[in-house]
Amino acid sequence: MYQLIDLGESECFVDEFKQAGVSDTTIRTLEAKGYLTVFQKEVDRDPYAGVAFEPSEPLLLTAQQQQVYERIYAVQQAGVTKTFLLHGVTGSGKTEIYLQTIAQALAAGKQAIMLVPEIALTPQMVNRFKGRFGEKVAVLHSALSAGERLDEWQKIERQEASIVVGARSAIFAPLTNIGLIIIDEEHEATYKQEDYPRYHARDIALWRADYHNCPVVLGSATPNVESFARAAKGVYELVQLPERINQQPLPLVEVVDLKDEQRAGNNSSFSRVLLEKIKDRHQKGEQTVLMLNRRGFASFVMCRDCGFVPECPHCSITLTYHKRGHQLKCHYCGHQAPMPPTCPSCQSPHIRQYGTGTQKIEEELLELLPSIRIIRMDVDTTTRKGSHEKLLRAFGNKEADVLLGTQMIAKGLDFANITLVGVLNGDTALNVPDFRAAERTFQLLTQVSGRAGRHHLIGEVIVQTFNPDHYSIQLAKYQNYIGFYNHEMQLRKLTGYPPYYLTTLVQVSSTDERKGEQTMAQIVQFLKRELGEQTILLGPTPAPIAKINNRYRYQCLIKYKIEPALRETLRRVLESYQKEIRNGLSVSIDFEPYMMM
Repeated sequence: MYQLIDLGESECFVDEFKQAGVSDTTIRTLEAKGYLTVFQKEVDRDPYAGVAFEPSEPLLLTAQQQQVYERIYAVQQAGVTKTFLLHGVTGSGKTEIYLQTIAQALAAGKQAIMLVPEIALTPQMVNRFKGRFGEKVAVLHSALSAGERLDEWQKIERQEASIVVGARSAIFAPLTNIGLIIIDEEHEATYKQEDYPRYHARDIALWRADYHNCPVVLGSATPNVESFARAAKGVYELVQLPERINQQPLPLVEVVDLKDEQRAGNNSSFSRVLLEKIKDRHQKGEQTVLMLNRRGFASFVMCRDCGFVPECPHCSITLTYHKRGHQLKCHYCGHQAPMPPTCPSCQSPHIRQYGTGTQKIEEELLELLPSIRIIRMDVDTTTRKGSHEKLLRAFGNKEADVLLGTQMIAKGLDFANITLVGVLNGDTALNVPDFRAAERTFQLLTQVSGRAGRHHLIGEVIVQTFNPDHYSIQLAKYQNYIGFYNHEMQLRKLTGYPPYYLTTLVQVSSTDERKGEQTMAQIVQFLKRELGEQTILLGPTPAPIAKINNRYRYQCLIKYKIEPALRETLRRVLESYQKEIRNGLSVSIDFEPYMMM
């Protein structure tokens, strides 16, 4: 409830009077004399109040788009449940299909949900949807204040909005007559909730679609391998957009071997060809996107004399140096410490920063090209409410020549003036102990490459790497998803991972290292007795990050094809350790885990 003032012909907030210097006493006096009336009124908080959205009309579809649209529309008219996998190259016009199929759902008196994986993608998607559908759109994501989320939720409950756009949790929006659910960039791991309650937005979407008898559209240029395998088996219906809508060719991708750069004496973060192309775009007034999947100034700090590396006292991870505040930070528990002037171990003054973060790249590029304007977009620069929108709006208005960021800039961004994309280290995702490492590398490189040359200008991409011959990098060079899928499926079959096997991760964490290790060993012994001989147990073993926030972590990965006793067995495991759980031990179970760390 808000206090408002009735002035006869208009209303305004009491706070607006106070901000203008009018005191409470003056307001009460004016009210007593009958010049105004103070009253209370419920007013919705609109997160997009004052934002002018440019109206848009449906675009003429290409022949390929028309085929996809008609197939989805036919299922909408039939009022049946079906899951479509929309595989379309970057820039192929998937969003316009989303808009027009949602329009058909609304025309039939139904509602729609549109999910995006990253908050960073939401501003542009909101612009497209608000421009097309206006006040019919409600937005739900964690960057809104609690009050704004409440008002948007109530707006949906009152059926004042028939389209919900948002991140993962928007799948729970209180719609009662859903006619279409769309999950854009369906391959993204952010659709999986890693904390309790654990869920995958896709699973909830499929359940709601079955309940409401409506289609689900899973869209991506780089579908999840398991999703594409389901389409190959006919579980999903595959619809494809193999070409860009403007007939522009896919951007030319050049892979640069950083080993050759070092042998040539170039120790810069920028290869010679990338730096020249950045200069060229700057001179032409065109824009560049640079991606480094690592925030901060440097990856770690090390003493050059004794080799000491500062680690987080609460986690088994090295601290990252951040130049702002001259701080060492843990990106897992948030621990901070001042950068030591000398080595804490041997007191040597030769303690230095190693590796490269987004802050350091920004500084280095400004030294090389002092006149260039840079917008840096990472977790450190997007913590404030509305910061995503502000930064992207500034870049869209050509207030910067370079957009530098982490993987949050790799997907969904659509700016006509971007003609160059630079990936500063294409190996980052490859060095993670996870069977999906190659898949994530291929997806990330393909997605970020797709930001270049989306309109009338030709795009170029430079990928810097120490592993130029790796199949994920070579196939991403040509956006050859089918080639990657076939290669990856062979490896998955040989190693026994999804989609050939199902997986479940059992993890134990405890403040007592010995207790955690013993408990995990006991659970594994119990599972071996209860589960079938064909079920494979990998563990017990320490988690890849063995300690986080003073809790020691052990795990076991269960791989199986058919295991009817699994859920009941794991339920018994949880029941057995309820007392220990209350005493600080934690047992977690994650079906089809996306994060193995």
